[in-house]
Amino acid sequence: MPYSLANPPTQRHQDIGNRGPAEWALDGSDAPSVVAVTGYISNARDLGMKAGDVVRYRQNSTPPVLHLFYVASITAAGAADLTDGAAQPAANAT
Repeated sequence: MPYSLANPPTQRHQDIGNRGPAEWALDGSDAPSVVAVTGYISNARDLGMKAGDVVRYRQNSTPPVLHLFYVASITAAGAADLTDGAAQPAANAT
């Protein structure tokens, strides 16, 4: 399913003191090339995302695949600009 404000990424990890990158988790059926488009996560600033954060995207495909993205920046409108990361089978992800 496409990104929905009703189903935003959830924050899974934040370093103590909010000094390091946070880790976010998001499930969906969109291809990674769609997720990597600037503005896909349109409410990133409202969620508390910041540059350097990691987004673990679980693509609900057969088999499910885990894709890693990094927040390159937050746009003036508050959306995330994600950069492509590595992909690995979700079954092997920790």
